Amino acid sequence: MEIRVNPTRMELTRLKKRLKVAQRGHKLLKDKQDELIKKFIDLVKKNKELREEVEKELTSAFNNFVMARAVMSGEILEESLMYPVGKVDIDIARKNIMSVITPVIKVKQQDEEQKKNIYSYGFANTSGELDNAINILSGILPKLLELAEVEKTCQLMAAEIEKTRRRVNALEHIMIPQMIEKIKYITMKLDENERGNLTRLMKIKEMVMVEGSV
Repeated sequence: MEIRVNPTRMELTRLKKRLKVAQRGHKLLKDKQDELIKKFIDLVKKNKELREEVEKELTSAFNNFVMARAVMSGEILEESLMYPVGKVDIDIARKNIMSVITPVIKVKQQDEEQKKNIYSYGFANTSGELDNAINILSGILPKLLELAEVEKTCQLMAAEIEKTRRRVNALEHIMIPQMIEKIKYITMKLDENERGNLTRLMKIKEMVMVEGSV
């Protein structure tokens, strides 16, 4: 948007102050953008590692379920998994990363009895593959929650990076250049006025000198 100004010294002073504020704001936003990108890259790497770990464990659990279904009847398998033996409490908090409010998801500490008691069935009619699948799934929840936390943080930081980038570009390519052009314009106009005033003063002085010599 074009900045409309009057070619006065007061307006020139005001514009120069605005330019300094805009340049300082541009530097701060640029530094923030660079730091956000750095943290975002680290999070993306962490997200990739976590996802690979989770997918590997889920694949292993799924393969064990397939093997269990192959050696067990469907009725026994469904009956074995019908009733849960425990519950999980989750703490959800927030933290501030470079003005981005991100989630923090943690599983509350379970007692030793809960950790051991993960099977809701007896072992007489079930297979070892089912035990392996249950064991894998019982330990994967913290990683799943951490993965959800990291992925959501990546989404929020990506949105903040884009918003900051737009602000940096607006200052760098629109507002600051316009202010500089207006400052040049006002300076040029003031110089023209000053030269015009000086010319008039010289003419008046010359006329006074001519009249005095008559």
